[in-house]
Amino acid sequence: MSPADTTTNTNPAGRTRLYELDLLRFLAATAVVLYHFTGSNAGPWGDDHAARELHAPLSLATQFGYLGVELFFLISGFVILMSAWGRGLADFTVSRVTRLYPAYWFSVALVGAIYLTTGLGKGRPENLVPNLTMFQRGMGVEDVSGVYWTLWVEMHFYALIALLVLAGTTYRNCVAFMGAWTVLALFADETGNQTLEALLIPGHAPYFIAGMAFYLIHRFGPTTLLWGIAAFSWAVSIRHALPTATGKPYDIAPADAWPAAPLIITALYATIALVATGRLRRIRWRRLATLGALTYPTYLIHYEIGPVIARHLYPRLPLWAATVLLIAAVFPAAYLIHRLIERPAAAWLKPRLRDSFDRVRLADRGLRNPARTRPATAPAAETEHRHAATGETTGNPPSDPTPRSHEEDAHGSTSSAPIGSTI
Repeated sequence: MSPADTTTNTNPAGRTRLYELDLLRFLAATAVVLYHFTGSNAGPWGDDHAARELHAPLSLATQFGYLGVELFFLISGFVILMSAWGRGLADFTVSRVTRLYPAYWFSVALVGAIYLTTGLGKGRPENLVPNLTMFQRGMGVEDVSGVYWTLWVEMHFYALIALLVLAGTTYRNCVAFMGAWTVLALFADETGNQTLEALLIPGHAPYFIAGMAFYLIHRFGPTTLLWGIAAFSWAVSIRHALPTATGKPYDIAPADAWPAAPLIITALYATIALVATGRLRRIRWRRLATLGALTYPTYLIHYEIGPVIARHLYPRLPLWAATVLLIAAVFPAAYLIHRLIERPAAAWLKPRLRDSFDRVRLADRGLRNPARTRPATAPAAETEHRHAATGETTGNPPSDPTPRSHEEDAHGSTSSAPIGSTI
């Protein structure tokens, strides 16, 4: 790292958690749930009952809940760069695997169980095993859940961030990375080259790039260059939102979505800008950390358990009562997954993955029997903000001398030494 990367820090010394991001993640997940249950052209209420039609006039608002995914991508750009800062590729990989896979594996198993017991969904046995990898789209296998497509988009982002980590996560490298990605994504969009589009995800890249720019503003302070990158990304996002809002390429929003969709996207960008500049620091309610932890399991399971529960409630109950009960059932289920699946699985998996990467590193140094223990001292970079889709909520950069708070679960509370910048 350059001296600027190790010493410049505009964050308050005592600020160790960005509770405002926990709140935003929860609101994004809630928006997506409301969209699927009350605002979509399909929904959990049966083939003959479109959620949007059943829930009018509420659906006039909730039909735009799909834009919660765009908020997830913005937050992901912010927090994934935060979590990658000062880490080697091995540490970054371990943090992502232990964060994403335990709840995801459970959700795939849940999809299979629902299919076997009710016949609902896409959980055919031949699709379940490829879906366990989270790379099923790369194999040409369909997602067994309608929400998994966003995880594939995130995987593209992680792969690109891995290249940045290998090059070195410095201010200069980040700016060069964001600029190159922006230009190349536009070229990919212009040419329609499928390979470039697959690698650079031009329809989603602006959100990740803007999130990264906002993190740099948060960490180093605002500059004209960083605001320019964020503003350019906003403009490209609006351009991509228009086909989406009119039913192309995703038939998820009404034809009269103009100007609502662009205005909502603008509000999302403005909100993350407020986070980056510290304007939302007054949000300090500690229980928001728990709400933030629920967003990922909520996102994973609501789409599949919704039809199972809804068809038992409606039309036996009035629609409003069935809808309230359906939404109310999702969050306790997500909490149980977080407590009983995510935390124990991450606590078991993380040290084993670290040990595996340690063995690779030590073996490369010529040791035949690498030690299985890690040093007891921990760098300040250990914890991370959760997103995404995922993301932990620590706000101090890894170079801060101030100790960072432990995470709300087992994903980052253990101490570790860096695994090495080359792996």
